[in-house]
Amino acid sequence: MADLGFKAFDADHHYYEAEDAFIRHVDPKMQRRCMQWAELGGRKRLLVGGRINRFIPNPTFDPVAQPGCLDEFFRGRNPENKSMPELFGRLDPIHPAYRNREARLDQLDDQGIEGAFLFPTLGVGMQESMRSDPEAACAAFRGFNHWLEEDWGFAYQERLFAAPYISLVNPQWAEEEAESLIRRGVRLVCMVPGPVPSLGGTRSPGAPEFDGFWSRVAEAGVTVAFHSGDAGYRVFSEAYGGTREFKAFAFDPLERCMSPEPIHDTMAALVCHGVFNRFPKLRVATIECGSQWVAPLIRQMKKTYGQMSTAFEADPVEQFREHVWVSPYYEDDLTGLATLIGSERILFGSDYPHAEGLSEPTEFIHDLKGFSQEAVREVMQTNARALVQAS
Repeated sequence: MADLGFKAFDADHHYYEAEDAFIRHVDPKMQRRCMQWAELGGRKRLLVGGRINRFIPNPTFDPVAQPGCLDEFFRGRNPENKSMPELFGRLDPIHPAYRNREARLDQLDDQGIEGAFLFPTLGVGMQESMRSDPEAACAAFRGFNHWLEEDWGFAYQERLFAAPYISLVNPQWAEEEAESLIRRGVRLVCMVPGPVPSLGGTRSPGAPEFDGFWSRVAEAGVTVAFHSGDAGYRVFSEAYGGTREFKAFAFDPLERCMSPEPIHDTMAALVCHGVFNRFPKLRVATIECGSQWVAPLIRQMKKTYGQMSTAFEADPVEQFREHVWVSPYYEDDLTGLATLIGSERILFGSDYPHAEGLSEPTEFIHDLKGFSQEAVREVMQTNARALVQAS
């Protein structure tokens, strides 16, 4: 654990869902269309809409990978060319802190962390799996949000800020769910970047039909966190001979070198379709999406604004800088990111306890070379904390 001289605030912590997370509060009549468990070939498998779901290879999470075991791999280093199973190494029995909030608070104390945003592990892959059945998606996520409130709370001890999942597949449902969550004290909500699935294809999240949702969260001061997950972008890989099915940790070099970037396109849609103009109080955070997309987006928005400024109600770059907070990967160009958006818009996120994150969350500070003490504290503590402070 790094000695910061203050308590950190982590914008990217995770729990591992209980096995009944998508079942406990879902109408049994809907579970066949939502989630079920089945024993197949001696293994417990997750069914989504009656089909085996492979978003997470081990959805029971017991045993589970050691935190940070893929750190070097995600820094681009694998000199021995180990396979993915070799890189994962030994799996451990699931730690109580990954499923119990009291144990997690004790763990945060040991890690020198005062508070954290909590995001799904499995949940961020479920919307795409139910894209053809919006009614089932809404039922599943409403039940999931009740489970989350029951097991973790939305602002437990003002330290654990669990983010319920909102899908825009049904605009009216999204607005109603947001209203309900706000009444129950939610501070931030989770979404996956990418176009909104619909039976007729897809829609921009900035389309006017979603204004009811954006209005509710903006006026309530609820931060919307776009966390990486299955955004449906495997359609681009499929076009080049790949598969559309999302499998976590499957390695396809073409897919990793392709250009489509769901968080880039989602932020472009929110700016260019006027969401921040219509809802000036809206705050958006991008989590576990890295930051390499920021410079190209700003460059393109600047050029587009120069070509036809009348297409925008305000400078798109300034809108982005005002409304969007970015949690970069620790291996990104953090100094360059600060130059683009300012240290006051950067969020420290460790992705703990995931394999691709940091085994010791506060070690993130070692990648903040060249940052002033004030800027380090902004990144490591005050920026994230301000996004979930009670008004």
